[in-house]
Amino acid sequence: MKSRTKVVVIGGGIAGCSTLYHLTREGWTDVVLVERNELTSGTTWHSAAQVTNFGMNQTMVGLKTHSINLYKELAEDPDYPINYHHGDGGIRLANTPEQMQGYHHFASMARGMDVHFEIIDAEECARRHPLISTDNLLGGLWDPLDGDIDPAQLCQALARRARKAGAEVYRNTPVTGLTQHKDDTWTVHTEHGDIDCDIVVNACGYRVNEVGGMMGVHHPVASMEHQYFLTEEIAAIREASHRMPLLRCPISDYYCRQEKNGLLVGFYEQDCKTWGMDGIDPNFVNALCPDDLDRVTNVLEGAFARMPALMEVGIHTIVNGPITYTIDGAPLVGPIPGRRNAFCIIGLRAGLGEGGGHGWLLAQQIVHGEACYDTWCLDPRRFTGHANVELTALKSIEDYQNEFRFHFPHEHRPAGRPAKTTPLTPILAAEGAEFMVVNGWERVDYIKPTPDFHPSLRFSLDETFDVVAAEVKNLQHNVGLAEVSGFNRLEITGPDRHSFLDRMMCGTVTKRDGRVGLGYLLNHHGMVKAEATIANLPASDRGPARAWYGSAAASEYHDMDWLQAHLRDDEDVHIRSLTNDQTILVLAGPKSRDILSASARGDWSREAFPWLSVRECFVGFAPATVLNISFSGELAYEIHVPNASLYAAYLALRKAGENHDMTMFGARAVESMRMEKGFLHWKADLITEFDPFETSLNRFVKLDKGDFVGRNALIKRHESGPQKKLVSLKIDTIKAPAHGGASLMLGGKVVGTITSGEWGHRTGMNLAYGFVDPELSIPGSKMQLDLCGEIVEAEVIAPSPYDPDLSHVRG
Repeated sequence: MKSRTKVVVIGGGIAGCSTLYHLTREGWTDVVLVERNELTSGTTWHSAAQVTNFGMNQTMVGLKTHSINLYKELAEDPDYPINYHHGDGGIRLANTPEQMQGYHHFASMARGMDVHFEIIDAEECARRHPLISTDNLLGGLWDPLDGDIDPAQLCQALARRARKAGAEVYRNTPVTGLTQHKDDTWTVHTEHGDIDCDIVVNACGYRVNEVGGMMGVHHPVASMEHQYFLTEEIAAIREASHRMPLLRCPISDYYCRQEKNGLLVGFYEQDCKTWGMDGIDPNFVNALCPDDLDRVTNVLEGAFARMPALMEVGIHTIVNGPITYTIDGAPLVGPIPGRRNAFCIIGLRAGLGEGGGHGWLLAQQIVHGEACYDTWCLDPRRFTGHANVELTALKSIEDYQNEFRFHFPHEHRPAGRPAKTTPLTPILAAEGAEFMVVNGWERVDYIKPTPDFHPSLRFSLDETFDVVAAEVKNLQHNVGLAEVSGFNRLEITGPDRHSFLDRMMCGTVTKRDGRVGLGYLLNHHGMVKAEATIANLPASDRGPARAWYGSAAASEYHDMDWLQAHLRDDEDVHIRSLTNDQTILVLAGPKSRDILSASARGDWSREAFPWLSVRECFVGFAPATVLNISFSGELAYEIHVPNASLYAAYLALRKAGENHDMTMFGARAVESMRMEKGFLHWKADLITEFDPFETSLNRFVKLDKGDFVGRNALIKRHESGPQKKLVSLKIDTIKAPAHGGASLMLGGKVVGTITSGEWGHRTGMNLAYGFVDPELSIPGSKMQLDLCGEIVEAEVIAPSPYDPDLSHVRG
């Protein structure tokens, strides 16, 4: 066994084998996989092994397409062919118009990745799958490339190719410990000796937290018992001229696929069960849980109704084994938060179908620092301190119960809430607030007009339209107040803080005390990595001279990791998080200055406290830090308050607002207004697939300012010209907003992709942002949008259709 290697991958299932193989494909061959038993002895061996192209976003579709192409290549390898039923086709059923509308959206999204789904009616579903009934069925989504694969053969084929490239695989080699050294390298301790390495990858399936514990971290991954059975032979299948398509049924929570001349039928029952919460038997290898068909009786009845043939056939084999889930159901693939040179590929509940793509994206991140797609939807840092065992279990149960039911826009499911709150959460709830969730934080979405107000879930404009319009109108003409919980806030101190931030950002960063600026951070490939507001505070009784770094709530771990990874030993810079200590109250509208003046001492006039200023003060008697910045496009103030004083500051502002008809507003109103102002959203419009020039952030780039992270790569990209350009669009429909991922087309060809969209209540426009071919980025260019199956016109317009000269913001 080697004593030194570049990467050690721990775990010999699909996650580990795919990662090892793809590392060799990216050029790293001095790599090792260690497995405590035999390859595929964990969840992989009992997988139903379905391979679909369907995904919730374009990154997921892209990695699944890679899996399908890779598996097809492996199956056709004459030296080591594997069993892969490619292209049997698959149907996702639907019995409501809203589900069908969602399928139309996902078909539009997939088209941008050159994946072509078909929306079919109930009769066509039955024609393609003659075993199903059309009772209570509207139709479905057809995936022509759906299929299934042999799990063990797949992993052995990947390991074989990795070995041929120079990688080594050590079976029956349990890991007993992990030690990280001062230079951030690792020693992997095993029962057969130690392996020193640069990088460790946790690919341990349901034993993920046994290895996580060895490096002092906990991963938000829980296991669920999952049952399927294999039927005896069915005559209709034996006599059919083709293999039966795969079936996934959100109506009755089951799936099935052909297995020989019978069916494999699996269940996602509501009375589901977690597994391994209190530890896992070390001898649980190639093992299963006890059969428990009584638990799936209700689901089985629905399957019988949909497929009457099941009532006439015997059960050959029952399989009940653990599968892993995360808090949002998507895997964790990428850097481990708070650890250097440590990665994970875990929580792969659909591991066999997706594993080829997950290993591909992870290998790119390890070798190159980023993948070809933005991988935030998979990033382990999207969950932060709230992601404990109990919360993970609750959300895993909820995801399991809704396995085939996709999330609708503005849908925030109830399990595991509230995870993070502020002192105002119950106060705002009592005032009628409806909450959304951002990184676990409860944040006001809108104020309900009545206690029993419950808008429907759909992709078209819903019943909140007039509610949000009223919030925006009062803010535009009067004044509104909102709480912004969970905003990421880092305090950066030390004499080198300004030079450090200047090196991290691609544009000019203000160094003046009392001033605020906006900047963008790039990765080493010159692509957009992060967005941050920098506020410079002079020394006071509240602390030394410091810079506040503010960014999206979801970026809490992501941005801290990125900044700390770039600190130099010769820099006197210190970073600490204030994210969980303070909360923002946003005061916005033409009368906001009057209310601030009435509740806080000092001169708040335009001359004394102009746009992009920051000042410490007291709101009432609550200590506060006020920034004159706006995300709404109106005169606005961000009032940052320690949580201990938040309620006091809130009461002071509400009291001052009594004479000005001040009302509360929520995140949906903010989303509408930021679209009208051309303000972008991190990980919707700002992603690592594009550089700042392509993202229309030219004014924030200063190539001549000196060195900064990503500068040389950005110069090379800029010289070769843009691949896409981010534009503002006006959508010619009043039925629905554009949804992220939807395809923009011209002459039947995809020419762009929507990143975000919302109705602009002040402009009366249906607005969207999207990346389009550069020649179509000129205002006035027209194209078509596939909006949930309806083709509508879309026109490029100048950014910021509302108050483009910022006269309202400046007050």
